[in-house]
Amino acid sequence: MRRSVPVAAVAAITSAGLLLAGCSGSKGSSEGSGEANAATKGIVNASDAKGGTVTYAISDAPESFDPGNTYYAFIYNFSRLYARPLTTFKPGPGSKGNQLTPDLAESMGKPSDGGKTWTYKLRKGVKYDDGSTVTSQDVKYAVERSNFARDTLSLGPNYFQQFLKDNDGGYKGPYKDKSKAGLKSIETPDDQTIVFHLKKPFAEFDYLVSAPQTAPVPQAKDKGADYTKSVLSTGSYKFESYEEGKQLTLVRNPQWSAKTDPLRKQLPDKIVLKLKVAQSTIDKDLQSGNTLVDLAGRGVDGQTQAQLLTDPKEKANTDNALGQRLVYTALNTKVKPFDNIECRKAVEYAIDKKAVQTSLGGPIRGELASTVLPTDIDGYQKYDLYPQKYDGDKLDLTEAKKHWDKCGAGKTTTTILARNDRQDEVDAATSVIDSLKKIGVTAKIQSYPTSKYFSDYAGVPKFNKKNNVGLIMMQWGSDFPTGYGYLQQILNGKAISQSGNTNLSELDDPEINKLLESAIANTDKAAREKAYAEIDKKTMEQAALVPLTYFKVLMYRSPKATNLVSTSAFSGQYDYLNIGVKK
Repeated sequence: MRRSVPVAAVAAITSAGLLLAGCSGSKGSSEGSGEANAATKGIVNASDAKGGTVTYAISDAPESFDPGNTYYAFIYNFSRLYARPLTTFKPGPGSKGNQLTPDLAESMGKPSDGGKTWTYKLRKGVKYDDGSTVTSQDVKYAVERSNFARDTLSLGPNYFQQFLKDNDGGYKGPYKDKSKAGLKSIETPDDQTIVFHLKKPFAEFDYLVSAPQTAPVPQAKDKGADYTKSVLSTGSYKFESYEEGKQLTLVRNPQWSAKTDPLRKQLPDKIVLKLKVAQSTIDKDLQSGNTLVDLAGRGVDGQTQAQLLTDPKEKANTDNALGQRLVYTALNTKVKPFDNIECRKAVEYAIDKKAVQTSLGGPIRGELASTVLPTDIDGYQKYDLYPQKYDGDKLDLTEAKKHWDKCGAGKTTTTILARNDRQDEVDAATSVIDSLKKIGVTAKIQSYPTSKYFSDYAGVPKFNKKNNVGLIMMQWGSDFPTGYGYLQQILNGKAISQSGNTNLSELDDPEINKLLESAIANTDKAAREKAYAEIDKKTMEQAALVPLTYFKVLMYRSPKATNLVSTSAFSGQYDYLNIGVKK
């Protein structure tokens, strides 16, 4: 998430309408351009200039471009260029970007039956890039394939599978449904209307349908796992070519119409995404203007950071934003010795968080953390169950050793996982290893690419058990900007899956599960936030994960890019809907 989700600054722009109003004329820039953090306060280089090519780059290859088979914030963000979910977030800086707005739907959902039924009307006249008309049946099919064909499409969240009314009836997804009737819990009384029937009230359902899993897919054009190579577009851009592991090229969708889409502008002629480019190269290309956006939105590497922060002119082109994210180490509650809570508590005290923070790039990359909820998620409450004491720079290990002795594991070995294309994550894992040596834990690091991390390794419980994986490096952001959108997929036992799993601790605590289910049914926002804070504390009482830092990102703002705005909704990344080329 990963959406994290991947998952940031008060602003003057609150809607797409204001965004467009700020893009008139040929001024080419808005107030705040040329100063640090300008994109967290407003839209930098606001412009409605058309033409040119916007070039993105990423250090690995995304797990999938299929809107129904992804769980990274940057693809949630990027996919909106070619796939329209029922709702989405307005292009606004900072917390203003958390504001939901209808996208494919003509209005927000209409709840009934105490919040167990939600009805949406699709905008009229929306077409795919092949000229065919989008229907409500296509939205239904998109949800069915992304949530119920988990053996084929395992990488996205499984909220709909958990909450739709009839999912206990053995429905195996559209690829195995011989009746072709689909889910009874999703009705399409006409081509414009879609109705979701839930087991229980879901007060934040409008947020749930902002996931790209609700972007329509016509069943006749679905290619299963291969759909990622040629997604049928409903957005302002369509696939022109895709070279796996090398490059994706998008061009203007001739069937897109501003009359049916108040959010998007068709500014550049072409959008090119270069894959598997070294982060250091991306950083240099951002500075030169050869690349306009780092797709992953994780910020510059350590060497570039040092250069930017010592050069006032270059620092003025950076944005340092919170991202509703937590960097943490998941403790596998199903693998010895971490199935013992005393062993887990020992690790809570033993990991030197200041050393980890330094390995990640210092305070500019995140403040020391002690809670599951980040500071910029509603429901956050400050507390620390495992306070760390230092004598100068040396961490006091008294409590760590006391709990390790209680757990009785003695000298032990384990494996820690990290993503090998994220050097900061590998460095953080190395720091964790150094900390644990001091209490008798010898950990070896195994690193894997981002594109396979959850599908083949960290997110596969059988792999973790077989390979003695007791510790997993993780960075998590909210699926949507509420406590539930943040906590559900990493803490609820029902979210555990055999591949693509993000509950890396494999925590299945009945009390936490119950609190999550009751909170989301409550229409009282304050009561929900109180419950989220309680869930946070109960998780830390279980020592299921070690919070390391409240993530902050340091991004370089390409001087050749227009309409750059750092948004909380996508983990502090720039909003990708309307980025253009400066003329």
